[in-house]
Amino acid sequence: MAVCDILNIRAEKVGEIDLNDLLFNVEINTGILHEVVCMQRANRRSGNACTKTRGEVSGGGAKPWRQKGTGRARAGSRTSPVWRGGGTVFGPKPRDYSYTMPKKVKRLALKMAMTARKLEGNLVVVDKFELPEAKTKEFVNVMNNFQFENCLIVTGELDDNINLSSRNAVAYKVLPVAGLNVYDILKYSKLMLLQSSLPLIEERLMV
Repeated sequence: MAVCDILNIRAEKVGEIDLNDLLFNVEINTGILHEVVCMQRANRRSGNACTKTRGEVSGGGAKPWRQKGTGRARAGSRTSPVWRGGGTVFGPKPRDYSYTMPKKVKRLALKMAMTARKLEGNLVVVDKFELPEAKTKEFVNVMNNFQFENCLIVTGELDDNINLSSRNAVAYKVLPVAGLNVYDILKYSKLMLLQSSLPLIEERLMV
């Protein structure tokens, strides 16, 4: 197992911890990472293009004119697609772009992403992250101690003070272990794991 320093919120070393090689020392396959990121982005995509069919446009209750005797073409509804203001034929409708991948592949991709951050030297383990109150300034000061311009912080359980303090700091994101995902790990150049989150990460990925 690889040994990693444990730091406090002042970026001072307070101990060491062994990281599980099955989580933080796996072979990286960029193809798998790419596929999982594409899947996540597709799942977040929402199709919003929408046109009305002849059954959805207003009007159309009465026959415009009688069937015979007027000299005009027969017409049964004002919502006909050939009429101005009528419905659209084969127009776009809101579409679901989401798809899924095997759970084993998604878990493997998470391990690869965390391994990549560790090999780059961009992974830090913090003993605890506690703020006396929800203030963005306090949160940013902690990040400045580590000289992190952007960072993903993974907590064991979502702390209200940390969550509220980080909302206006656009370069940082706080996630509980349940929300940990490949896209966010790769999006932020630094990965900060609270010590309390490591057992929960093992429990989630060592299935």
